[in-house]
Amino acid sequence: MATTLPPPEPEVLRLPRKPETGDTGDGGWNTLVPTDANMRAIEDRSPAPSSSAIWVGIAAICMSFAALTSALIVRQGSSTDWRHITLPSVLFLSTFVLLVSSVTLEIARRRVAAFMGGQDTRVEIPRLWFYLTLSLGLLFVVGQYMAWRHLRSQGLYLATNPNCSFFYLFTALHVLHLMGGLAGLVRVIVKLSHSTLRRSTLNATAYYWHFMGVLWVYLFLLLWMRI
Repeated sequence: MATTLPPPEPEVLRLPRKPETGDTGDGGWNTLVPTDANMRAIEDRSPAPSSSAIWVGIAAICMSFAALTSALIVRQGSSTDWRHITLPSVLFLSTFVLLVSSVTLEIARRRVAAFMGGQDTRVEIPRLWFYLTLSLGLLFVVGQYMAWRHLRSQGLYLATNPNCSFFYLFTALHVLHLMGGLAGLVRVIVKLSHSTLRRSTLNATAYYWHFMGVLWVYLFLLLWMRI
């Protein structure tokens, strides 16, 4: 008679904690050491639907911007009122800032891996890099707002001409999607602080953030050549 084996237990990484001697105001994270006492768990696996949802979202965003790109090309080809504009110089700085934020996020991921693996017990280090990534993302949003104000100061509004409409549409939609990435970073920081961060959650957030960077480089080149 065949023997039925129980399913394997999910892989769980546990973080040790030393006994607290006093309230330091940091929730005891400064006292983490590689011992076997008073452990708190960080799961290293999440259900398949949650890990695949990010790719479904990325695919949907790609299709949306592909449709808008097609509309831009068709509208420009059949337009007699298309007036090219010079992109605000702040967009070059914004692009650089967003690319640097991807680098800082990857550093944060490596620091988290070291923290989860027990090589480094200082949770403040990865959290600092996450805060830096979040700050760079907010700085990018400020740069986009400054670009909009620059165009408005030149009398170029949403309905001024077709190319202005596409510029505002593309940049505004990208910022809206980027806000989702910022919210994801905040969620990662909170979960890391409470020792409930899953590796899959961190990876999904990182993939989305990097995608936002690649998407913006594409949009920037498209606007530079077409607008």
